[in-house]
Amino acid sequence: MDARAILSKLRHRRSLNREELVWFAMSLADGRVSDAQAGAFAMGVCQVGLSDVGRVALTLAMRDSGRVFDWDLNGPVLDKHSTGGVGDCVSLVLAPALAACGAYVPMISGRGLGHTGGTLDKLEAIPGVNTTLDEAQFRAVVAKAGCAIVSATDGIAPADKRLYAVRDVSSTVDSLDLITASILSKKLAAGLDGLVLDVKVGSGAFMKDLAQAQALATALTKTANASGCRTTAVISDMSQPLVPSLGNALEVAEVMRVLTGHSKGPIVSVCAALGGVLLANAGLAGDVQVGADMIVQAIRSGRAAERFGVMIAAMGGPAKFVENWTRFLPEATIIGEVPAPKTGYVTAIDGEALGLAVVALGGGRAVEKDQINPAVGISDVVRLGAKVSSKGPLAVVHAARAGDAERAAQAVRGAITIGPKPVAVPDLIVERVG
Repeated sequence: MDARAILSKLRHRRSLNREELVWFAMSLADGRVSDAQAGAFAMGVCQVGLSDVGRVALTLAMRDSGRVFDWDLNGPVLDKHSTGGVGDCVSLVLAPALAACGAYVPMISGRGLGHTGGTLDKLEAIPGVNTTLDEAQFRAVVAKAGCAIVSATDGIAPADKRLYAVRDVSSTVDSLDLITASILSKKLAAGLDGLVLDVKVGSGAFMKDLAQAQALATALTKTANASGCRTTAVISDMSQPLVPSLGNALEVAEVMRVLTGHSKGPIVSVCAALGGVLLANAGLAGDVQVGADMIVQAIRSGRAAERFGVMIAAMGGPAKFVENWTRFLPEATIIGEVPAPKTGYVTAIDGEALGLAVVALGGGRAVEKDQINPAVGISDVVRLGAKVSSKGPLAVVHAARAGDAERAAQAVRGAITIGPKPVAVPDLIVERVG
C-alpha cells in the first residue's frame, strides 16, 4: 500500500476502505507521506467524502496514532467539547461542577481559533497557571482535584496535528468528515467513558445556521458512539455572547462570579444541560433532569468553586484564588463605555465581529506566534431584546492604548443593531442529538 494508490482512488471519486484510511493516518504520524500528499488527501476527502464506517475508521486510526490514556479512578471519566463561540467559558464552570458530582474530567483543550476564545488562554490569565503538564502531572491533578484542563502533548493524535496544519493552508478546514475525525481523535485519546458535545449555532458560532449544526452534531455523535464512547450532542444558541464579557481575564471574572454565587445567567443553564446529559449517561444521575439539578446544586453550594480552586493551585496558580480572585486577575490600562447611537431595542448582535474586535485589541491571535494580552476585551455587552437609551452604554471596552479603545468602540457600535421594536430571543438550548 502506498500514498499514490490511495490518492488515485480519491481522484477517481472512489471510496477508501478501512485499511487504506488506517494506513494513511499512521503514515501521517510517522512521516511516510509528504505534506503535498497530505494536502491531496484532505482535498480528496472533501470532494469524495467518507462513509459512516470510513469516518469511524479514520477517527480511530488518528486516535491510535499516538498516546491513548487509560484511567484507574473511582468514578467515570467524562468530558465536554464545544465547537466554539464568543463569551463561552462553559468549560471552566462545568469541569469542576462535574468533579463535585463524582466524575473525573481530564479535559484536553485548545487555544483561541479565529474569533473564538481559547479555554487554555483564559486559564492562563490566572497568574502562575501552567496548562502544559506532562502525563504524571496531568494524572496527579485529575486525581487530586477531580478535573484538569490542559493542552495536548505532541503524543496525542499526531496524525491529526499533521493533517490539521495542512488543512489550514489547503482550504479543507470545513470538511464535515475531517472536522469530525479531528475533534474526536483528540477527545477519545483521553480515554473517556462519556462525552457531551456543545454544538453552537448563530452569529457568534462557526456554524451559522441550524442545518449545519444538526449535520455536525449527527456526524459527531454517530462516529463517537460507533467508536465506543457514549456521546450526546446539545445544540445551543450563540446569537449573542454566552456571558456578557469577551476576553481572557474578563471571562475568568464571569466564571468566578458564577462559581461564588454572585451571578447566574445563561452559562449556568448551558452547564446544567450539558452536565445533566453526562451524569445521566454515566449512571451518576437517574435521568437528564436529575443530572442538571445536580450540576446547579454543585455550583450554588460552592462545591464546584472548591474543586476549581484545588485545580488552579495544583496547576501552579494562587492557593487562595477562589477567595481572592479579584486581586489576581490583570486589568487593562484604559476602560471606557461605548455609548449607544440612539434609543431603541437590541435586535441583533454580530458575535463574530465582537470576537474579532477582541483579537484586534490583543486578546486573541491573528497568527499563531502572537502574544496575548489577558487583560483586554469587551465587558458588559447588552443582551438581545434589551432596551437602550441614546448615549447609554452598549458595552465597556478594556484596552491597552487609546487608539485601540476607539477602534474597538467602533466595532462594538457596528456589531450591535438597534431597532424600534423588541425581538424574540431564541431559546438557549435548541435540541439534543444522540
